[in-house]
Amino acid sequence: MYKVSMVSLGCPKNQVDAEMMLYSLKQAGYEIGVPEAEADAIIINTCGFIEDAKSEAIENIIEAAQYKTDGCCKAVIVTGCLAERYQDDVTAEIPEADVCVGLGSNGNIAEIVRSAIEGRAHNSYGDKCDLNLDGKRILGGMPYTAYLKVADGCDNCCTYCAIPKIRGRMRSRKIEDCIKEAKELAAGGVRELIVVAQDTTAYGSDIYGEPRLTELLRELCKIDGIEWVRTLYTYPERISDELLDLIASEEKLCKYLDIPIQHINGDILKRMNRRGNAETLMALVEKIRSKVPDITLRTTLITGFPGETDEQFSQLDEFVTAARFDRLGCFPYSAEEGTIAAEYPDQIDSQVKFDRAEHIMETQLGIATEKNQQKIGTVQKVLIEGYDDYIKCYFGRSEADAPEIDGKVFFMAHEPLVIGDFVTVQINDVIEYDLLGEQL
Repeated sequence: MYKVSMVSLGCPKNQVDAEMMLYSLKQAGYEIGVPEAEADAIIINTCGFIEDAKSEAIENIIEAAQYKTDGCCKAVIVTGCLAERYQDDVTAEIPEADVCVGLGSNGNIAEIVRSAIEGRAHNSYGDKCDLNLDGKRILGGMPYTAYLKVADGCDNCCTYCAIPKIRGRMRSRKIEDCIKEAKELAAGGVRELIVVAQDTTAYGSDIYGEPRLTELLRELCKIDGIEWVRTLYTYPERISDELLDLIASEEKLCKYLDIPIQHINGDILKRMNRRGNAETLMALVEKIRSKVPDITLRTTLITGFPGETDEQFSQLDEFVTAARFDRLGCFPYSAEEGTIAAEYPDQIDSQVKFDRAEHIMETQLGIATEKNQQKIGTVQKVLIEGYDDYIKCYFGRSEADAPEIDGKVFFMAHEPLVIGDFVTVQINDVIEYDLLGEQL
């Protein structure tokens, strides 16, 4: 029996692909989840979205290759977005990589791995539309939280983004298939579902003629065992009153929305092939909060987009101060080859892009700290994720916190607790993005 280790990088959508490959490998008789030093093959499931992600992928490939000398490894196999985007260039330019596998060949991963281990390594690229969106998975994270990928690809074609070139046009799954998988996850102990796609608010429009996210969420909330349903990657212009009304009324739906607005200046947004401006986006924020007063709003911003002036950046900073998002990530613009924006002549100096992003995050830290201080004395429902031996307390997440990207709740308990259970915690203090409390 061959042994396989996998490292999955990048976004939750890529993680779902990795989990489906793990299931295929296990079904084919491989031993999975072994330490890299003991593995016959190491799979690096890569992200290729921005330059930092590519650098991280290459570092992991090179580190894995060390086990050809120091361990049992006979093949390093590269899958995911980097593999799809650059194909044969990966093995040509990174000799440490033995095999490159495009997204459309994920379904053949078991045979590809076997061939590589046995000395018959070959790259494989199926049609990206052959990437199976339905299928069983072996969860790579905590067993009580799972991502539910409801679509792949994207039709928005933002000028800075390579995803449509990598993943193709949007392909939604049928509602009944999503519900079937969600029920299987719940039966396996999952208590929090996180709905993801490149644009979840567009879900269903390609197969039903109109978006069906609200209908899907309503059905997911009916599943026994699921206590939280969270939605990421919602597009501002597609956030409907129907969606907001459902979030306000449905107990299982987390009062949480992730809305990557990227910028607020109308001219910059137009160059990004996005819509809106500061006025329309502020009106959206105000409407969401009026309909769902206790909602947590997360957004993502880009600084240093080609042509961004000092004045346009100042407008963005002022908007962040005024909108007071609960959660915010800001990243310097990355010029990605093959995208329209990378060809714009008015590129911004790298240090300027970085300094602007740092400034926005400093602004947001003050806002987030103030908002967290307002939670002192409140009682929060917390999903227990683990125990910190160093500080001798449990930690988890509240409804306001998505995994990996948001803060945590650290709390003292009077009795041993079970990881994956929900508890009520009184908040007594804050440390920047994190809350401190005690179990009630």
